[in-house]
Amino acid sequence: MHSTVNRKDFLRFLIPSAFGVFVFMFPIRDDGTFNIPLGLVTDFFLTILESTLPVIVVLTMVLSTALTFVTKLFKPSFIMSKESWRDMFDVSPLWLTTRLLGTIFAIMTLYEFGWDVIKSDVTGQTMLGLMSSLIVWFFVGSYLLPYLTNFGAMEFVGTLLRNVVRPLFTLPGRSAIDLLASWVGNVNVGVVVTREQYMRGFYTGREAATIATCFSAVSLPFCLVIAGMLELDYMFPVFYGTVCLAGVISAIIVPRIPPLSRIPDTYYTDTQYSEKIPQGESKVKWGVLKAVERAKAAGTLRDQLKEGTNIFTGIALVLIPQAMGIGTLALIIAEFTPVFQYISAPMVPLLELFRIPEAQAAAPATLVGFIDMFIPAVLGSGIESELTRFVVGALSLVQIIYMTEMGTLLLISKIPLNLWRLALIFIERTIISLPVIVLIAHLLF
Repeated sequence: MHSTVNRKDFLRFLIPSAFGVFVFMFPIRDDGTFNIPLGLVTDFFLTILESTLPVIVVLTMVLSTALTFVTKLFKPSFIMSKESWRDMFDVSPLWLTTRLLGTIFAIMTLYEFGWDVIKSDVTGQTMLGLMSSLIVWFFVGSYLLPYLTNFGAMEFVGTLLRNVVRPLFTLPGRSAIDLLASWVGNVNVGVVVTREQYMRGFYTGREAATIATCFSAVSLPFCLVIAGMLELDYMFPVFYGTVCLAGVISAIIVPRIPPLSRIPDTYYTDTQYSEKIPQGESKVKWGVLKAVERAKAAGTLRDQLKEGTNIFTGIALVLIPQAMGIGTLALIIAEFTPVFQYISAPMVPLLELFRIPEAQAAAPATLVGFIDMFIPAVLGSGIESELTRFVVGALSLVQIIYMTEMGTLLLISKIPLNLWRLALIFIERTIISLPVIVLIAHLLF
């Protein structure tokens, strides 16, 4: 090992990094399925706070919307003088309207008054329940995230895997930890990891967009829930293996075609991270040196808590009201209008070409996942053909871009993705992964 790395510095990298990897990536058997420690901690808080979470969520939305209105009307110095606060509350009229709508929808849903189309079980109630879960995920994840990103784990693994990750996925080696954490953990926490790394200059805009849209897969427990809804849990290993295979194939192809390939390789900050290994230096030695260097700059426990608080408030006060507004409107369109029946009409002949039974019934389920990833399983559960249910379920888990959570989080992040890019990537992932899933389905049934 290099002479500049002493035992104390090495342990400062190793112990917090090992803790971060354990929390975000280590599989633990939990009640017949697998979870990660982050999920177990989140489930604990969800259980003890269950009855009060909807109220906490609504109060968060009210505070966010009130501060946004105050900022737009009066430009108070205590907000405008602080960049992070200014970014949160000095927003465009569109986002101001979205936050206001989200807050109104949440209040109507919580106190059960107003139009049924807003507060029904399939619209407002669904979104309020989702926001109650999300706020806890973000609270726990925000304070634990620094241990995964700030103490050298990404630098060490990135140095070792650079020659694999770059040619395969067109991404830097340090993203390997991000890719794995995004894949096995919670989808939204994965997006947050990527956003934070991009804003610090560790990824370019194209790299951050690629990771967020191609690797923020749904968690293993949720995959099991979907399999159970579609009565496919008896064959879960094959079902999940199909999702992983189709997901990896999509992740190899999608970054190489527009719109992702057209996003500039520019950094958000002037600080840029280089993975170049000096000539004559071994990968392991250089990886340890870079990791220790990163760990030294991580700061104190107080610094980690401050960073966690900044991450959480930035997400809770921005994402929660906007996701409630966009998600509720999207679910109203999906549940109470024939829009997706019309949009999905071209999918019918394609599914028939692939010899998928009940193609007419399955077609909407192949595209409605752009609104919310739960709806395809709801629509698919009424389909008789097991083969078709398999295709619908696996496809919905590979598509991964949905506006009720992840899509909104990406839109409000600094990552260069807009609604049209997200929609196009969603369609590309659908077209690329569908033949893979169909082929496996026909081999199984």
